Amino acid sequence: VRACIIVMRLVSHYKYSFSQTAAAVRGWIRSRHLLSSSSTSYTPNFLIRYKSVLYSMAEGGNPVVEVSNGDNKNNETVELTEKQLKKAAKKEAKKAKFQKKIEEQKQAVANNEKSDKKEKKNVLKEVLRYEIPIPKGEKKDVSGPMPNSYSPAYVEAVWYEWWEKQGFFKPEYGGRKVTDPCPKGKFIICIPPPNVTGNLHLGHALTNSIEDAITRWHRMKGKMVLWNPGCDHAGIATQVVVEKKLKREKGISRHDLGREKFIEEVWRWKNEKGDNINNQVKRMGCSVDWERAFFTMDNRLSRAVKECFVLLHDEGIIYRSNRLVNWSCELKSAISDIEVDKQELTGRTFLRVPNYEDKVEFGVLVSFAYRVEGSDDEIVVATTRIETMLGDTAIAVHPEDQRYQHLVGKFCVHPFCDRKLPIIADDMVDMSFGTGAVKITPAHDHNDYECGKRHSLPFVEMMNAEGFITEVSPQFKGIKRFDARKAVLSALKEKGLYRDTKDHPMVVPVCSRSKDIVEPLIKPQWWLDCRGMAAEAVRAVQTEELKLIPNIHNKTWYNWLDNCRDWCISRQLWWGHRIPAYFVSFTDTDLPKGEEADGKFWVSGRNEQEAIQRAADKFKVPKEKIILRQDEDVLDTWFSSGLLPFSIFGWPDTMDDLNAFYPNSLLETGHDILFFWVARMVFFGQKLMGRPPFPEVYLHAMVRDAHGRKMSKSLGNVIDPLDVMQGISLEGLHEKLSGGNLDPTEINRAKAGQKSDYPDGIPECGADAMRFALCAYTAQGRDINLDVKRVVGYRYFCNKIWNALKFSLKILGSEFTPTHTSELSGREDVMEKWILSRLNFAVKECNKGFGSYDFPQVTTAIYNFWLYELCDVFLEYLKPIMYSGEDEEIKSTCRNVLYTCLDTGLRLVSPFMPFLSEELWQRLPRRPSDTTASICVAEYPENVGLRDQSIEEQVMLVQDVVRTIRSLKQDYLPPKARPEVNVIVKEDKLAAILTNFQNTIVTLSQINRLELLPQTATPPKGCTMTTVGSQCEVHMQLQGLVDAAKEISRLEDAILKKTSQREKLISNTQIEGYEQKVPIEVRENNQEKIDSLNTEILNLTRALEGFKTFQSETR
Repeated sequence: VRACIIVMRLVSHYKYSFSQTAAAVRGWIRSRHLLSSSSTSYTPNFLIRYKSVLYSMAEGGNPVVEVSNGDNKNNETVELTEKQLKKAAKKEAKKAKFQKKIEEQKQAVANNEKSDKKEKKNVLKEVLRYEIPIPKGEKKDVSGPMPNSYSPAYVEAVWYEWWEKQGFFKPEYGGRKVTDPCPKGKFIICIPPPNVTGNLHLGHALTNSIEDAITRWHRMKGKMVLWNPGCDHAGIATQVVVEKKLKREKGISRHDLGREKFIEEVWRWKNEKGDNINNQVKRMGCSVDWERAFFTMDNRLSRAVKECFVLLHDEGIIYRSNRLVNWSCELKSAISDIEVDKQELTGRTFLRVPNYEDKVEFGVLVSFAYRVEGSDDEIVVATTRIETMLGDTAIAVHPEDQRYQHLVGKFCVHPFCDRKLPIIADDMVDMSFGTGAVKITPAHDHNDYECGKRHSLPFVEMMNAEGFITEVSPQFKGIKRFDARKAVLSALKEKGLYRDTKDHPMVVPVCSRSKDIVEPLIKPQWWLDCRGMAAEAVRAVQTEELKLIPNIHNKTWYNWLDNCRDWCISRQLWWGHRIPAYFVSFTDTDLPKGEEADGKFWVSGRNEQEAIQRAADKFKVPKEKIILRQDEDVLDTWFSSGLLPFSIFGWPDTMDDLNAFYPNSLLETGHDILFFWVARMVFFGQKLMGRPPFPEVYLHAMVRDAHGRKMSKSLGNVIDPLDVMQGISLEGLHEKLSGGNLDPTEINRAKAGQKSDYPDGIPECGADAMRFALCAYTAQGRDINLDVKRVVGYRYFCNKIWNALKFSLKILGSEFTPTHTSELSGREDVMEKWILSRLNFAVKECNKGFGSYDFPQVTTAIYNFWLYELCDVFLEYLKPIMYSGEDEEIKSTCRNVLYTCLDTGLRLVSPFMPFLSEELWQRLPRRPSDTTASICVAEYPENVGLRDQSIEEQVMLVQDVVRTIRSLKQDYLPPKARPEVNVIVKEDKLAAILTNFQNTIVTLSQINRLELLPQTATPPKGCTMTTVGSQCEVHMQLQGLVDAAKEISRLEDAILKKTSQREKLISNTQIEGYEQKVPIEVRENNQEKIDSLNTEILNLTRALEGFKTFQSETR
């Protein structure tokens, strides 16, 4: 039938001739070892017999058969039966699904172009959905039969709304109050709030998967649990998105609207789009308490922000100062360190910069000379930012550099303005780099800024907030900064001061929001003095009042906090928490006037009335003489985020939630925001609440793509979790790129990346498989190179669990009622004791792994138990018992043991796979005393009997024998062959064990008979042999089951082909410059292929030797 379908495709779509078709089908049959490789002229009988019907159907004609072989000497035309007509119609329907892809390939085939590419299957298969109408919030009806196979869309429907309505995710579930005693303890965790601007990506999915698994585990342990959800207002990101929207839709800017109208526009956008993320979180099955959801611009959180600012300003910890900041000329705002991407360049590179038509050159070191005043001497300096020389105010050399000792204290003359540059000595200079002389630009470089302070240099601003050259030099005034780069270089050449330009590796700071090049500029800003709070944060980790997990981050924590700088907390934006600080002026002109850069004329207040009173008290002036103007700037987004562990519970008011839930139990987040968020929460928690906001911080790894690259929209490797859960075509991925903010060049590059990584799109994997895969990847301290194919593999695991339960329900029967407890009855056979022992091991591994945040330990234990122990061994062992005339008491014991395994196994996997576990658990019968409504609130397994390592060791030997027999069958026999096997055992103890498990080995190995022979016995002729350890030989009978000559020929051909492939790969790795020119991921991939081919050749060679031995013995 499959061959017929192939014929129809070849004829109708590829226009193959009959001889071409016959050759193709012949190759297809030979590839399945159904035809000798020497039969080059063989034409399959069915192809001759049904030539006309196949061609007729392929061409869309009437389905008739022209019989042209010995069965009909007169070549009669025979009409198809009704059954054959139905089959033909079904095949026609299948053909339509491939029409789109076929049309794309038609042209190449019509031109007789040979293609090696195999026809790709459409990964987006038809999805089975749950169609029973259920009112929202009502329990899902699972009384009907189970579908034949697992479907994520079917399984994951309805449950979440029911869980929400039942209140399973609330700490008050079961009628408790948050102030009630909790004998089993509490578990409180706050979600790292994603930005409200867009959608979650796989990094967020990893965070949510880990946090939900931990949360569900603690809830099933009987604790009072709260996982608090929320979103961050994302000041810069949100303002940029809304500004672009206004420009695109209305052609206006925020300044055209004014501040109040613009803020209204942002709130309108937030209310329209803000639910996207919440819907994604729900779709993942996250067990958060939505009634406590927060948004960082909510009134209660805004009140906490004002309170914090005022308190710290009163203490002098928050102050105003004119300092160097990271500045985005495009945004016209200071930005935080985390919003600066460090782009590493190896040399001369041209980058695209907003508002510049041509790309701008970076990665070069330009050398030029300054003339020393009053002499013929000159000092050559070098810079990667030649335009900043307009702001130079000194030349620095090392105090011990003999080359310049005679020049220290003299002056250089600036070539473009009336400014003298002192030559100073400072040990910051590296004598071995370049000429050993360094230009100092204090107003535009962080290192130079500190040097300028040490030497009391003037701070000359050569660039304004928009990126234009200031009045420092009339020649360049008003020129854009990167146009000035060219102009300054040209002017230096004209004056004979230019020396050379060299490639130079460098790091370019790029604004992650605007893609602008970040400039260090001096601006009056609000700052937070971090020194005292940083010292307390260090002490907390040193005394283990706060634990960082894994502790490899401790050293980084100490290094950063011991050297941390004051935090610039103001941003030049409109969207965000407006700074509750007011500049004070007076109606009385006799009173002094202040400078905005000076903090002396600023007061803070929770509202304007309080600020007026504070100003009156501070300056001893009547309130009616005071004029207040609130700062236009807003606070850094991380300021409000740093307060979340207590602001979300009502601080500064004392409320039940605050008393019950502070400190939190855990913070879980990525290590990339250890300082931008984690440290600042610790700062504020210790300062305002008197203790750290949580006792433990679990820092998960970063998610990268399968090639180890950072997730980037321009690479096309940023994946929406919904696309993994629901599946998406390659075209769908491309469409998402077009809807973003990438430029056409980036879109094309991203599309190419998507086509390479996801040529068939992403298949539907479901939330459960994605969550399980992400947690399984999470090895502490390592980044995650996520391959979507592995998520697909866990979808197959879900299908395995589904099929296991479906089969088990048949074994249990509709009348089955489990015993009151899982305690042993005393009638259990050795295999029942073994599976319960392995279950006990899995339970302990899971609890141990959860307790130590070792998620791969948990997922591995679950995976191994379900797949390799329950499905591969125990269910296979049960089949002959349950389908035979065994005693009903034995069957009843087996059913109860099986039920314990299923019930416990589903509860083990529930924190990772909430949907699948709920769907299947609700289909299982309950123990008579069990009234638990949902697996969400069922008890997590603690102990399911004693572990018997003696039995486990015996079964391990049995499994080794079974695996060995299966391996031999795979190497030598067709899949359904059931050979006879002889086992020679050299120790009586091992022989006794195998004797006890003889029937089990026959069942699990799928062989006809197993005979145990004494050590002195001679095995029968015609066997292939291998060993199990040093004490056991396995002899499998081949005589009468295989054609040795044919298999030898096949294996020799295969070895020759694999060897040729290996040698070609090896020769590719030996080309000149391979290690330097070929990317590391390509080299690793090539080595993996070579290793794989070596293994294949070894296995094929072993099988070939076995067949040759067998052939010589049976001649």
